[in-house]
Amino acid sequence: MLIDTFGRVATDLRVSLTDRCNLRCTYCMPEEGLQWLAKPDLLTDDEIVRLIRIAVTDLGVTEVRFTGGEPLLRPGLVGIVERCAALDPRPRMSLTTNGIGLKRTAAALKAAGLDRVNVSLDTLRPEVFKTLTRRDRHQDVLDGMAAARDAGLTPVKVNAVLMPGLNADEAPDLLGWAITEGYELRFIEQMPLDAQHGWKRDGMITAGDILDSLRTRFTLTPEGSDERGSAPAERWVVDGGPHTVGVIASVTRPFCRACDRTRLTADGQVRTCLFATEETDLRATLRSDASDAEVAELWKKAMWGKKAGSGLDDPSFLQPDRPMSAIGG
Repeated sequence: MLIDTFGRVATDLRVSLTDRCNLRCTYCMPEEGLQWLAKPDLLTDDEIVRLIRIAVTDLGVTEVRFTGGEPLLRPGLVGIVERCAALDPRPRMSLTTNGIGLKRTAAALKAAGLDRVNVSLDTLRPEVFKTLTRRDRHQDVLDGMAAARDAGLTPVKVNAVLMPGLNADEAPDLLGWAITEGYELRFIEQMPLDAQHGWKRDGMITAGDILDSLRTRFTLTPEGSDERGSAPAERWVVDGGPHTVGVIASVTRPFCRACDRTRLTADGQVRTCLFATEETDLRATLRSDASDAEVAELWKKAMWGKKAGSGLDDPSFLQPDRPMSAIGG
């Protein structure tokens, strides 16, 4: 069991499969990209599967989310999913993606055992998408989402980040579109995880701003804390239901007390929090011929030291050196 000193138990594992991405979102990385991890530094497919097996069979993990960078860029992704689906007990498995490669891979991922996907889409306007991502791939994302829905990778959840001066006015349009298409929409406050360290608290679109905007067109009823559990999104029932919308307010309404996540970077580091400044190296332990029990013990020790919160509300908060693309979402 991955328990910390505050009694929280981590049952949700986020696994970054690569730090590479085929977009250059302004809130994540610079236009020229980043210095990617060298291939020998990345976990191999076998190492990833082994760590997930240890997490599931020895440490009580019940849910696995594959992330990046862009996880669809990982050549062995379908095989990793298939091998993890064969574990006993079988974890629930999902994928967070920008959606560009979903049209060609959705059916194979479903057949391999993936349960559902989260797709990032911040705008319904192709020209704004091009400005935000520095790539002209808007239709590819829409096609990928439709392919995931048709393949049964449901519910398809849509993650949207609103940025001042670009898409700040799109919240109601995004929600109306998601309801029509049968997707579940989640707005995410912009977090201080950009490679450029350009994030500013006073320049972000807050959860309050988003809800105010949505209420200009929709009636929102709080779903309630009992329904939320450890989920990061606060959810509201839209116009009496059955549709809902969520807001992940990591900055203004942190949910650290209910956090049940543990994270693996693409180079095999355990992170106890997205905003952690320390990591624990499992890759070196794996490659020193350690037993499963030794790996599990190191993982438990790392999670035991998890801090009470992210520290975002502390004036002394320091943004992590590693950007979102290296950490995994």
